[in-house]
Amino acid sequence: MKPKNRREYVPFGHKLMITYCVFIVIPVLLAAYMANKIFVESARENARENYQGTLSQVKDNINYRLDDVANVSSMLYFDSRLAIHLRQSKGGYESYASMTEYVLPRIQSTLEAAHNKMHLTVYMHNEKLPEIYHAYPGGNALSGMGSVYDFYHIDRIRGKSWYEAFPSEQYGATVEWRQVERDAALGQISLLRRLIEPNDPFRLKEIGFLRITIRISDLFESLEAGQLAEGSSIMIVDEQGMIVTSSGGTVLQPGQPFYERSLDDYMIIEEDLTRLNWRLIGLLPDDITRAATRQVTAWTILISMLCYFIFAMAGLYISRSFARKVSKIVAVLDAFREGDFHKRIHFKGRDEFTRISLALNDMGHNIQELIEEVYLSNIRKKEAELESLQAQINPHFLYNTLSSISRLAKFGEVDRLHRMVLDLAKFYRLSLNEGRTVIPIKHELEQIEAYMNIQKTKFGEGMTVWYAIDPNILGYETIKLILQPFVENVLEHAWYGDRINIRITGAVREGCVVFQVIDDGLGMHPDTLRQLLGPPGTVPIGYGISNVDQRIKLHYGRQYGVQIISRLGAGTTAEITIPLRGPGVQP
Repeated sequence: MKPKNRREYVPFGHKLMITYCVFIVIPVLLAAYMANKIFVESARENARENYQGTLSQVKDNINYRLDDVANVSSMLYFDSRLAIHLRQSKGGYESYASMTEYVLPRIQSTLEAAHNKMHLTVYMHNEKLPEIYHAYPGGNALSGMGSVYDFYHIDRIRGKSWYEAFPSEQYGATVEWRQVERDAALGQISLLRRLIEPNDPFRLKEIGFLRITIRISDLFESLEAGQLAEGSSIMIVDEQGMIVTSSGGTVLQPGQPFYERSLDDYMIIEEDLTRLNWRLIGLLPDDITRAATRQVTAWTILISMLCYFIFAMAGLYISRSFARKVSKIVAVLDAFREGDFHKRIHFKGRDEFTRISLALNDMGHNIQELIEEVYLSNIRKKEAELESLQAQINPHFLYNTLSSISRLAKFGEVDRLHRMVLDLAKFYRLSLNEGRTVIPIKHELEQIEAYMNIQKTKFGEGMTVWYAIDPNILGYETIKLILQPFVENVLEHAWYGDRINIRITGAVREGCVVFQVIDDGLGMHPDTLRQLLGPPGTVPIGYGISNVDQRIKLHYGRQYGVQIISRLGAGTTAEITIPLRGPGVQP
C-alpha cells in the first residue's frame, strides 16, 4: 500500500502556525483598538482641558474688566460726601460750587483710576443741580480717546422701560449689566446702578442713577489672545442665543443665532459669564484633535505591527520546532507502514516528544523482531511443506521411474536404461542440493531438464519439450523447485489426445527474471483458475503451484509470484516472476 501524498493534507506545523497567528491577531488587534481608543480619548480630553483653561483665563480677564467698572460704581455708590452734594437743596452759586468743587473732580478722579475707557452718566433727582453734558461725534461718547461723563436730570429716563424695570434695591448688591438705549447698535454695554441716601440705608431712598457704558470690544479684547490653535474661535452669546462678538475662524458672525447643530465639526466648550447672563463659547476644530489622533493611530498601528511581527517570529520558531519533531515521527510511521522497521528517531530533552520517540523506537524494534520470527516461521513452514511436497513427489516419481527402468531392462534397451538412470541420479542430486533452499538458476534448469528427460523416456514421442532460455539469467539465483510442479501438473492434468507440447522460457524483463511454462493441453475452467492460487488444498491440482507462489512471495515480496492464463481447449501459460538476485546484484 502506497503512502498518501503529503500534499493532500495541511502539515501540523502550518496548522499550528495558523492557529497561533489567529490567536495572536485577536489580542493584538483588541489591545491596539483599546490603546488607540484610550489615547484618542486622552488626546481629545487634553485638548478640551487646554482650551477649557484658555476659556477660563479669558473669563477671568473679562471678569477683571467687569470688576473694574463695578469698582468705579462702588466708589461712587458708597461715597457719602458725593451723595450729600447731589442732594443739597440750595440753588444758585452753592449748587454750582458743589458741582465744580467736589462732584466733577470726584467723578474725574474716579474715572482716571479705572483701567478701562468708559462713559459715566449720572441721572440726578435734585433738579437744582445743573445738567452737564457734552456733544459727541456721531452721538457716540466713547468715540474719543478717554473716559467722559455727563450729568442729567432723572426726568430724561423716567418712564423708560429699562429704568422702570430695574429691580428693587438691595443695599450694595443691586447691579445690572444691560444693553440699553443705543448700546447694541454701538457695540456697547452698560452697568446700571442706583445712588441712594447714605444716611438712611434702611429706606434705600434713590437720589440718583448711574449708567457706566463700556465698549464690548474693550471688555472682550482678550478673546483674540485666547485663540489656542489655527481655526479655533471664541464667541460671546447673549441670553437670547445671539452672538454678541466673536474671534477666530468660525463661520458664525456677530448678530447671528448660535446653533450647536451647525457645528458638528467643532468641539464646543462653554463658560458662563454669570454677571452678564451670557455665555463664553469656544469652538475647537476636530481637525486639530484628528491630527493628534492620527499620529496616535499611526504609532499604535506601528507598535501593533511590531508586536505582531515579534510574536509571529516567536510562533514560527515554536511551530517549526514542534513541526520538525512531528514530521520525524510521521516519517518513522510512514517507514513502518512501508515495512521498514529499522528507522529510529532521537529527541533531546524530557518532554512528551522524547517519550513518544522512545515508544516508537521500542515498537519498531519489537515489531521487527516479531516480523523476523513470523518470517522465519513461515519460511520454515514453507520449507516443511516443500519437503512434504518432495516427499509426496519423490516416492511416486521414483516408483514410476523404476518401473520404466525395469521395463527397459526387460526389453534390453540398455542405452535408454543407462540414460534414464543418469537423469534420475542427476535429478535427485540437484533436488537435495546439500540442503540449500536458494540455488543458481542454472541448477534449477538442469533439474527440470533431467526431470523432462526422464518423462520423455517414459512417454516417448507423445511428449515434446522446447527450451528458450536467455543465457544472461543463468548466473542469478532462485529458490529451488519452482518449475517442476508446473511441468508435473501439465503431465498429470493437461494431457488429452496422443500428444502434449511443452515450452519452457526464461528471460530478464523490467528488472526481474520471468519463467514461462506453456502447454497446448486441456486448459482450465475459469472457476478452477480463480481458486488455483488460493490456500493449499482448495483445489486438488493446485497444491504444488500454490506452494511455489507463497514461497516466492515469502522470500521476495508480495510483488512477485505466479500468474496463470488458461482457456479450455487452448492450453495454459504459467508465468513465474522473481527478482534479479545473485552475486553483484543488490537486493
